[in-house]
Amino acid sequence: MNREEIFDGLRRSPKVDVCVVGGGINGISVFRELALQGINVLLVEKHDYCSGASAALSRMVHGGLRYLENGEFALVKESLVERDRLLRNAPHLVAPLPTTVPVFDIFSGLANGVVRFLGLTRKPSRRGAIAIKTGLSIYDFLTRKRALMPRHRFRGRRATLAKWPALNPAIKSSATYHDAWVRQPERIGIELLQDGLSAGPHARALNYAELRRDERGAFTIHDHISGVIALVQPAFIINATGGWIDIANASLLPEEARQEPLVGGTKGSHLIIDNAELRDALDGHMIYYENEDGRICILFPYLGKVLVGSTDIRVDDPETVSCSPDERDYILQSLAFVLPGIRIRPEDIVFQFSGVRPLPASKDSFTGRIPRDHFCTIIDPVEDGPPVLCMIGGKWTTFRSFGELAADMTLERLKQVRRVTTIARPIGGGRDFPVSSRDWISQTAATTGVTQARMAELFERYGTDAEMIARFIADGNDGALPHAGYSVREMLFLIRHEAVEHLDDLLLRRTTLAISGQLSLDMTEAVLDLIASEKQWAPPLRAAERKRFLTLMTERHRVGLDALTARNEQGVEYAK
Repeated sequence: MNREEIFDGLRRSPKVDVCVVGGGINGISVFRELALQGINVLLVEKHDYCSGASAALSRMVHGGLRYLENGEFALVKESLVERDRLLRNAPHLVAPLPTTVPVFDIFSGLANGVVRFLGLTRKPSRRGAIAIKTGLSIYDFLTRKRALMPRHRFRGRRATLAKWPALNPAIKSSATYHDAWVRQPERIGIELLQDGLSAGPHARALNYAELRRDERGAFTIHDHISGVIALVQPAFIINATGGWIDIANASLLPEEARQEPLVGGTKGSHLIIDNAELRDALDGHMIYYENEDGRICILFPYLGKVLVGSTDIRVDDPETVSCSPDERDYILQSLAFVLPGIRIRPEDIVFQFSGVRPLPASKDSFTGRIPRDHFCTIIDPVEDGPPVLCMIGGKWTTFRSFGELAADMTLERLKQVRRVTTIARPIGGGRDFPVSSRDWISQTAATTGVTQARMAELFERYGTDAEMIARFIADGNDGALPHAGYSVREMLFLIRHEAVEHLDDLLLRRTTLAISGQLSLDMTEAVLDLIASEKQWAPPLRAAERKRFLTLMTERHRVGLDALTARNEQGVEYAK
């Protein structure tokens, strides 16, 4: 169902059971849950799907080792359960990640950990070997029945430096355990959305659209693409806007029903670094370390580069966050502390990104102490109008269980019962996932006519959904693009089937071209031509879209026109 059909349907019948506001990972999750129960549900996202915090996470799928000292045992247990479910349900995008913690002290952190646990201090401090051993033992205990990954192990100083010789030689030992990472979180968002939409015509979704309430209490949907406006009459509203919850409530609720602020977001910024020495020094592990001030930082191999982060800074406006020079310097300083012999040049930073963690409102001076758990609260307007359920807090790993919680509360209000569970439901290309990927690639290449090398690329990106995309590629005259890893028909498939409305939708979220530092100006222009042709954009609109994208890359991600132009030669090398 396309945009025009959705708006035509709303004009004929504006009543919907539930309107979900916010198309990040949590909004999409609750949308999917409700759609699978047969609820008439409409998802409305002001920008693109998974374009806010859901595109700016550290790419970790984890239990949250450091939350143990906050006493958030239930959250850690739930996160580990959901991590393991994602490893099973989305094996094409979520994979185990060996994680190593450099240890610089033995007893440090014990007393501080106790008083932090009791809530008597908010200050971060260095954690020693005993404190880390205790946390990892709890981690192992919480996953003992599933045992999907190895238990933790310690290495002494000599063995640690033998394996990671670039580490700060002041270390005493190291501890290695396993969590997981996600290749492309935005892709999981799209696949969850498609799963919800597949439930039937009662499930509808719009990106670049906004739900507004007028002074009379009537709701309308405003389409930012066409300018069309349609009346909508929701019986129930779910506010899943994350860091925007209080801002959204101001337009969803009458003034007398608004409460004190529900969220108080913090900004997390990350760098993508292209440095072979740094990547090789990690030996395939994530290094989960404490900076000199006691704050947690991470670095791990990501799409041929290295992801490093993150910061944790309070912000008031989540709309235009970006990585500041001070944050970049802090991240690089932390990197120089843990790997002192590796020099990072400015040109090694190929991408930067920031997002706002939607944390519960708190006056705590130390942001690391703010709870990472999630909960829902329902606000009933004093006057006539739909109740608004607010999804507060949460972390990316627990999106399924958070969506399940919000959906169950909604079903209770609607006097409906749950018919389908998503606990073991595969996501997108995780369906019918093969035991042997090599055999699957070989067989699918033979049946679709796509080369085995191309099929392997598609399988890595889309899992078993690669077969559908390969058939689409083989069903027409394909063409080359400046980046040889992608072709014209693959891009056309994404444009036609994945709600692409702007150039950044495709280059930042439907693919990993931008974040991996592989995007060139030639590739940008070629993909822009494809979208402009598909959507029949006139030259002025094409020019405006080009300017919009280049401004976004410069201001949000610090990738300017000169950098994109310099990568044109790199693109020629890929194509050989």
